[in-house]
Amino acid sequence: MGSDLPATVRKGVSFAQDPRQAARELAAAIHDPTAALTLFFCSNRYDLGQLGAALRQELGQGLVVGCTTAGEITPLGHADGSIVGISFPSSWFRAVAVRVDELHGFELGKGDQLAADVLSAMMSASGGTSRPSGESCFGFLLSDGLAMQEELLVASVYRSLGDIQLFGGSAGDGISFRQTFIYHDGQFHTDCAVFILIESRLPFRLFKTEHFEASHQKMVVTETDVRNRIVTEINGEPAGREYARIVGLDVHKLTPMIFANYPVVVRVGGQLYVRSIQRVNEDESLTFFCAIDRGIVLTVARGNDMVDNLARAFERVRQEIGPPALILGCDCVLRYLEVQQTGIRAAIGALMSANNVVGFATYGEQFNGMHVNQTFTGVAIGGRAA
Repeated sequence: MGSDLPATVRKGVSFAQDPRQAARELAAAIHDPTAALTLFFCSNRYDLGQLGAALRQELGQGLVVGCTTAGEITPLGHADGSIVGISFPSSWFRAVAVRVDELHGFELGKGDQLAADVLSAMMSASGGTSRPSGESCFGFLLSDGLAMQEELLVASVYRSLGDIQLFGGSAGDGISFRQTFIYHDGQFHTDCAVFILIESRLPFRLFKTEHFEASHQKMVVTETDVRNRIVTEINGEPAGREYARIVGLDVHKLTPMIFANYPVVVRVGGQLYVRSIQRVNEDESLTFFCAIDRGIVLTVARGNDMVDNLARAFERVRQEIGPPALILGCDCVLRYLEVQQTGIRAAIGALMSANNVVGFATYGEQFNGMHVNQTFTGVAIGGRAA
């Protein structure tokens, strides 16, 4: 596996609205019959039955995994209503994937089993007897973005991987929040997750970045519905009303853009993790993109320059592994909305294109054992073997 030539990872996008044409155009750009893995991310606007059938025909029988999105990151920058994909050549990569169904009933032991299954599959694929390690392998997780099981899923899988790192994203549905889909074994599925273990002969680095810093405005969660990610009370008051008071607004003026501009964060192990609000409900409770426990202290965060923050993250990657052949990225839908509404789409798109980013806008991001929001998580893969 491998050569001394610079690595090439095929990338492509189709903006065609007809699913058959979109599949043909994508395949023309990325299809490699010997690929170790083909990934794609598609708009929820496509007829998924027709798209799935066309992808089966155009991309063949290899390992093909994908999901619906809240927006796509293409070689040309951000898009909405497209299908984007990449193929990993077998000369540089190996990959195995395992799907877990009925995600709504997920239990801790299923995550341990999922990790064990994928590690065993990689050992079989490589013909070895030693356990895969973090020196050569990383994990990529795609999950139903509305099953609300990411916290348990990512924590249980990660704890069983040894030194292997993982990242991932929750499939999206535009901004409809009705139903999300994962593509695996030749068709689209819902209420499931797919975990992919990728072995690389090229250097890689997993990373996350967010453009926020904590303020001094703190609040205590005093009543929750953890299963449904609903916070009913903050500081003993109706959650929406109290959050609005703290950020200086009326509860009736809370919108997705306000939530994007004023997220809340928690501090875990000295690091900040964003816990984004999805919506305010009629009873003035708040629905979050992450589960929130009673007693948690949340801090309102203030945004910094997203363009500068992302540029610095990419520069750190370049210092470690050189110019990336690919950055596979998962970017929160709230970041995507901010990009659209603050006039920085062109700047962010140029930055991502220059760093070979392909990925999608998500309903949540995963990084090692944590489920987070309003964060860019990804893996950067270098262009030459170390």
